[in-house]
Amino acid sequence: MDRKKILFVINPISGGKKKTSFNKQVLEVLDLQRFNPTFQQTTKPNHAFELGKTAVAENFDAVIAVGGDGTINELGSALVGTNVPLGIIPEGSGNGLALYLGIPLNETSAIRRINRFDVVEVDSGMINERPFFNIAGLGFDASVSDRFANDPTRGAIGYMRSIVNVLSNYKPSRYTLTIDDVVYKREAFMISVANSPQYGNNAYIAPNASVSDGLLDVCIVHKFPMYILPMMIYHLFSKTADQSEYVEIIPGKMIQIERDSEGPVHVDGEPIHMGGILNISIKPSSLKIIC
Repeated sequence: MDRKKILFVINPISGGKKKTSFNKQVLEVLDLQRFNPTFQQTTKPNHAFELGKTAVAENFDAVIAVGGDGTINELGSALVGTNVPLGIIPEGSGNGLALYLGIPLNETSAIRRINRFDVVEVDSGMINERPFFNIAGLGFDASVSDRFANDPTRGAIGYMRSIVNVLSNYKPSRYTLTIDDVVYKREAFMISVANSPQYGNNAYIAPNASVSDGLLDVCIVHKFPMYILPMMIYHLFSKTADQSEYVEIIPGKMIQIERDSEGPVHVDGEPIHMGGILNISIKPSSLKIIC
């Protein structure tokens, strides 16, 4: 029987972790009687996307993202709509999609999961024609992602520093949302469009979201007094965000968000500058994932 060709795409800086021994670990744990692994490291933005496209053209049987949600997004964007499944070795700061799918954070355990080669189909979101697989958003969390992208310190410490810096002078904005032809006008601290329930690190913004229901959960976090912040954080980590009086969650398939001006949007945690009108939709069962 021919061995399956698998490409491991490694982001060497994701999560602030060194990955110098990763290839050796794969060769020790992966079932080499069934799989023929190849390794590539990313060296520039969008490199993972390019490597994923090449892997599809060269008839690889699977592509494995060794990195965080940004690496997963690039590879998923290359594989969406194809029959080539995406595997995940979580190496990011948050690992939101991996945690939701039950993929182990331990490298050895995650590689063993590849040996099982169980494949599921998940939905993909699209925001102004850019795919996302976990969460896209604007407002406060997009501003934090934008600041974090320019912080030399990766991991949780750098992310927390970005939160504190943005929070010190952040102001809510006004938005017009059209969700499946119903119009909502809101002043919001932030808006998250969730395909899966959590950002990462077990912080759940949309506790009932599912990657296989053909819907996106639009999570509107309303303006709230700062003394409520500890309770908002509690709701995030107790999976009760939908119970907060300051959180409104509206499921939908076709979504348009209008804001006063262009600015940052985060797409699976990666900041992207977009215009004042955001068109968002869902592509059901469009990406295969090994989990």
